[in-house]
Amino acid sequence: MRSLVQIRDLVVEATTDSGRTIEIIKGVDLDIAEGEIVALIGESGSGKTTIAMTLMGYARAGCKIVGGSVVVDGVDMVALPEKGRAALRGATIAYVPQSAAAAFNPAIRIMDQVVEVVRIHGVMPIEEARAKAVSLFRALSLPNPDSIGDRYPHQVSGGQLQRLAAAMALIASPKVLIFDEPTTALDVTTQVEVLRAFKSVISANRIAGIYVSHDLAVVAQIADRIVVLRNGEVQETGTTADILARAQHPYTQQLLAAVAPHHGSRPETSATTAEALLEVHEVSVGYGPLRSDGRPAILAVENVSLRVARGRNLGIIGESGCGKSTLARAIAGILPPFAGGVVFDGRELGRSARSRSPDQLRQVQIVFQHADTALNPAQTVEDILGRPLTFYHGMARKPRSARIDQLLDMVKLPRSLRLRRPAELSGGQKQRVNFARALAADPKLIVCDEITSALDTVVAAAIIDLLKELQRELDLAYVFISHDLSMVEAICDDIVVMYRGRKIEQITPEAMARPEHPYTQLLLSSVPKLDPAWLDNLRQDPEQVREYCQH
Repeated sequence: MRSLVQIRDLVVEATTDSGRTIEIIKGVDLDIAEGEIVALIGESGSGKTTIAMTLMGYARAGCKIVGGSVVVDGVDMVALPEKGRAALRGATIAYVPQSAAAAFNPAIRIMDQVVEVVRIHGVMPIEEARAKAVSLFRALSLPNPDSIGDRYPHQVSGGQLQRLAAAMALIASPKVLIFDEPTTALDVTTQVEVLRAFKSVISANRIAGIYVSHDLAVVAQIADRIVVLRNGEVQETGTTADILARAQHPYTQQLLAAVAPHHGSRPETSATTAEALLEVHEVSVGYGPLRSDGRPAILAVENVSLRVARGRNLGIIGESGCGKSTLARAIAGILPPFAGGVVFDGRELGRSARSRSPDQLRQVQIVFQHADTALNPAQTVEDILGRPLTFYHGMARKPRSARIDQLLDMVKLPRSLRLRRPAELSGGQKQRVNFARALAADPKLIVCDEITSALDTVVAAAIIDLLKELQRELDLAYVFISHDLSMVEAICDDIVVMYRGRKIEQITPEAMARPEHPYTQLLLSSVPKLDPAWLDNLRQDPEQVREYCQH
């Protein structure tokens, strides 16, 4: 097959805050043939996204391509003038971002943004582009494909917005597609369909795909080859089957070992006897104008009740758009419910954050899914973490500075990052700053909305261990919203399953092997897994891997 992408001896440098120049990509070579998907895997900060972005002639903030070549469909993107690169972006080379929320303009309707690249490059008539967009919405299993384009980005769920970003990338029929963690915001049932659609489109149109991910279970479903990166260097490369069956490098073996981490036993406190910290009573939340009966036009959460005992963790799972994040925002007071109430530590909370006291706000913190939009891009890490320390605790400069160092240590970030801004951090680093900001308030309850979705498996395992360690030390409780069912199972004592805004089942992690509701059974059966016991047997029978990958 013809090679559409040829990277040779790529070197990217970054300038540190002190003015020192360091190499962050160190002589990388890579080829991608038409119709092939190559996955770049590695921990946060390994250089995955940096390499992928060089295909478009981009370098991250503070970085510069200083050596090598990046040839895309016969054109060297490094040597090409900026005007020439702009002519190729979107038409020849398209990008599916990790954070769709940061990629969409909140003031423009979705359809206008999806077809914008067609209008700019004149690929096809605008009405033909709109018809193609609707067909892509349907192929990506989006609800109401004929009308969803009329909405604004804030009127769809995070998972739906991620699929809309994929449609925006595919609309101009590009030759090269960059996937930057595009399924982190998707529930498992949708993820299966989206990955299948990606693979089908790439194969049918002979597109070259580069897939950036830390999720080996996802990579096994879509990638033909895997390149393992660490500290800007290639550690190992090979077919997906060979990497999974016969990983040679110790770092690759470490990544495989972290696919399904076990994080120890959960607290043995009985959910029914432990004192309640949070109680949600028949909460209903909606959007849009009120109807004649006083209910909002769009009902996102309907009559949901749940209970979180002190020092325990509640997981909330369900497909994209089921109301998980909406419920989280209602608990935090960001989105007031129109019915029902929230009781915390024996006292009823105001429906909105404005009606809650500073101490009530301090005790219930939320860590948002998209760190890109949650962190102020104009502030340094020091500013971001210092603000809650001043607001909630009135800390002076010196103790505040010492506490910032402690918070960075707690979330496994080097103290040297404190003067950087979010654009100078990797996706995983930004999410850990996001979590550290919540910890700065010294809360009793933290609502975690997909906080591990941007983290590689090794770092995610460390974060889960950290959450449990902090829980023991600080008597914290968590509401843990996630598409990663293995993470929910590892940290949560009880699990609520939601579907179309309703709570349909509550089970324990032990009962996940035998759920009663058919929808819960569907969710669990859709999870992409690389079972550790299965991996242990690969060396005896590596053909199992080839059959798995082909399937």
